[in-house]
Amino acid sequence: MIPQQRRVFITAVGAVLPFGREPEEMFDRIYQGESAIRWGRTGTEDFGSDVLLARVERDVDKLIPPRQRVLMARVSKLAMIAAQDALQRAGLDRGDPCLREAGVYMGCGLGGTEVIQDGFRKYYVKKSRRMRPTSVPLIMVNAPASHITMAFDIQGPATSYSVACSSSAVSIGEAFRAIRDGYLGLALAGGTEAMLNDGVVASWERLGVLATLHPDGDKASCRPFDEARSGMVLGEGAVVLLLESEESMAARGSTPVAEIIGFGTSSDAKALTEPNADGQARAITAALMDADVSPDEIGYINAHATATVTGDPVEIQAIKQAFGAHASRVAISSTKSMHGHLIGAAGAVETAITALSLSRRRIPPTANLTNPDPMCDLDCVPVRGRPAPDLDVAMSNSFAFGGSNATLVLKRV
Repeated sequence: MIPQQRRVFITAVGAVLPFGREPEEMFDRIYQGESAIRWGRTGTEDFGSDVLLARVERDVDKLIPPRQRVLMARVSKLAMIAAQDALQRAGLDRGDPCLREAGVYMGCGLGGTEVIQDGFRKYYVKKSRRMRPTSVPLIMVNAPASHITMAFDIQGPATSYSVACSSSAVSIGEAFRAIRDGYLGLALAGGTEAMLNDGVVASWERLGVLATLHPDGDKASCRPFDEARSGMVLGEGAVVLLLESEESMAARGSTPVAEIIGFGTSSDAKALTEPNADGQARAITAALMDADVSPDEIGYINAHATATVTGDPVEIQAIKQAFGAHASRVAISSTKSMHGHLIGAAGAVETAITALSLSRRRIPPTANLTNPDPMCDLDCVPVRGRPAPDLDVAMSNSFAFGGSNATLVLKRV
């Protein structure tokens, strides 16, 4: 028997990002067009390079008890802090009966990358086979979700998704489905990424997709939809959302931030690193159908747009295909222009921004969009955010290497 479908709400947001740990402050700074992107070094003075990055500057080790952090790579520490913040905002803690059967759904692209780099350096440079005995559990992609379950005695399903840039959008979408279809009443869902070490950054550099320093400085260097865009900027951080069924929310007296009403996925089945408009349009259309809304009901799209020369116009084309005539009337922005591309955590931070945009009825801008690419000829909210008093339904896109596409549709409550 198919369970009766239930409504699903975001009732708390936990975050640790280049903008800090307060989601509302993060949104305000993004709405004002403030950038967290800085020119910085990926390694030591004798090893590394200077590149554009969006780092979490705080010392996260101080926020994790010593006995816990021994088995945690940076990616797990970030996830733990975000989960703890979400639960604290929701008034929940270890031992709460409603947490016992909850689910944990986390997205992550690469896991404990600094542990992998340190291990290779020790093996090849120092010629030592004496790796850290904790290396394997530190680098596992599912480690962040596992640490969250152990810290809060969560005994429901713990699932990790590694779908490149769509990882956390998929994790949120699958948690949404599990609650909507009656399998869970409550779930922690989101994503985490910490890959700003030299080995990983050098690999992205070699791929040729990272932004170069703009003449106007580091903050002006990530320019989605702009004719002068030169590539994306890598960021790091974690966002964890608390998702609840309507019944759970009513029983706990929770206050919703926004409602998730639709989720769609697709595969391009074309190329590993080249985006495809048809595949992206299928995910968008699937999410609209799942949400039972028409394109003209969408007032805002938080675009995946990473500021690559190829990717931005393809997403614009996909939106035109899926939205038809309404494409020219919907507001579209890429907040990656300010917080960078968090890869496995990108969908989570952008879903949180979309939820807060609905809650506050304000649309964040695409920073640095001063000279729009003629191929990106829709309303991409250049430079300044705008009030949106009638904003009721919004969308967040996440499109990944491998041709894996995911779209979430949210509604104001």
